[in-house]
Amino acid sequence: MTREGNQHDEISYLRVQGRYRGIFAWIFSTDHKRIGLLYLYSIMTFFLVGATLGLLMKLELIAPGKTVMEAQTYNGFFTFHGVIMIFLIIIPGLPATFGNFLLPIMIGAKDVAFPRLNLLSWWIYVFGALLALSSQFMGDGPPDTGWTFYAPYSFKTTTNMLPAVMGAFVLGFSSILTGLNFIVTIHRMRAPGMTWLKMPLFPWTLYGTGWIQLLATPVVGITLLMVAAERILNIGFFDPSMGGDPILYQHLFWIYSHPAVYIMILPAMGAISEIIPTFARKSIFGYRAIVLSTLAIAFVGYFVWGHHMFTSGMSGTALYTFSILTFFVAIPSAIKVFNWVSTMHAGSIHAEPPFYWAASFIFVFMIGGLTGLVLGSLATNVHVHDTQFVVAHFHYVMFGGVGFAFMAAIHYWFPKIYGRMYDKGMAKTGWLIFFIGFNTLYLPMFYLGIRGMPRRYFDYLEEFHGPNIISTIGAVVLIAGLFMILSNLIVSARKGEKASGNPWKGNTLEWKIPSPPPPENFEETPVITRGPYDFN
Repeated sequence: MTREGNQHDEISYLRVQGRYRGIFAWIFSTDHKRIGLLYLYSIMTFFLVGATLGLLMKLELIAPGKTVMEAQTYNGFFTFHGVIMIFLIIIPGLPATFGNFLLPIMIGAKDVAFPRLNLLSWWIYVFGALLALSSQFMGDGPPDTGWTFYAPYSFKTTTNMLPAVMGAFVLGFSSILTGLNFIVTIHRMRAPGMTWLKMPLFPWTLYGTGWIQLLATPVVGITLLMVAAERILNIGFFDPSMGGDPILYQHLFWIYSHPAVYIMILPAMGAISEIIPTFARKSIFGYRAIVLSTLAIAFVGYFVWGHHMFTSGMSGTALYTFSILTFFVAIPSAIKVFNWVSTMHAGSIHAEPPFYWAASFIFVFMIGGLTGLVLGSLATNVHVHDTQFVVAHFHYVMFGGVGFAFMAAIHYWFPKIYGRMYDKGMAKTGWLIFFIGFNTLYLPMFYLGIRGMPRRYFDYLEEFHGPNIISTIGAVVLIAGLFMILSNLIVSARKGEKASGNPWKGNTLEWKIPSPPPPENFEETPVITRGPYDFN
């Protein structure tokens, strides 16, 4: 780099960091890369807590009767586990971490459109997280409703519900502001020559996600305020004894929460769409079809919330309509899977750790998607509704989808973020242990659900004992793989071999600059003359 370039970087660094040093240089930084890392460290901390709670619940279910905790403790744990995993990890996971770090770089910008608003989003996230977590240590004990806060129990229970509900409400503002920031950034700050159809697919998925965050999140915010009003003012929105309707709560909650599934999964699909062409050394198959399917998922996802409520007593017309729409929303997801497999076909596959995670993502996501059609069909839904089958499906889509994609993304962009390489052998071993543990944990739950074991139950009949033992062993194996993966990444971030600017031979803009990126990303604004996946 030239002397002028070094001076430019130093001036930029001082502008970004201002007068702060140490930890304050991080928590008051408006640099999109540092904010992305703040989200990463926060999310991984909460993930370890949530995973520990999940392991304790599986240890409780290793045998009928009490093993390691009381029933009320179990109820508190699965509520706490759900709130952490959904609101603190899965929804913000890929957009807030990799979206913040990489979106401006991938579209040729120096930062997001509103840097200070971006920092405010992280502060709101932290405040909302602390408020939600405080519910575990205050009042009359941890909330015990599950992460869905279903009425009327959510305002009838004597446990400490209010901080959890208001924490989720506050977290919604972080999601809305992040989505708004990304939408404006993509509209206004793309590099010269980067038309919409020359934009990489990961920014496209962040764009679709941003609109969902912006339009759907206020619905659940209002709904949670209504629950708080029920508890504090006894208004009666959802209380049938006062003329309210608890089914109304379900509609309002799922009008947000099913689109929220796509807040979670669309960026995961975007990350996979970046990784597969890089390691296949081949342009993505059906770029426009993937773009259109992304927008279709974001749009149709608003209209399928009722498939969570097939047993709630809706009219036959509503049941048929929601069932048909559920099958429709599967089509654009299937298009993506077809295009990923077609990209790999006849490609020159380089099997590096990110590719293993991406390929296994496709496998587990297909299991999650196909079992989702079982739940979308009226006849089979009635049989497996509120059973362990639903838990298995949900985790294959959410943890299998978002979790595997998150691991793929961190292994793919790790050299770019930290400028160092990790131990590839250890990374592959960790992936294999994690993959085996994941499937050993969740596959038996499909069988348990078909056999009739309910979800969220502290105890079960003797006939369900064997599959639960297998499932608990899988949880232990998964945690072992997780610790191997994280220890490899943590050590490598400080002591790993220095990485080149483009260790994977990728073609998008983040691979055209040094690793780690300089403060303002580019010395000169890039001019785009070809598509993002042109390997010719």
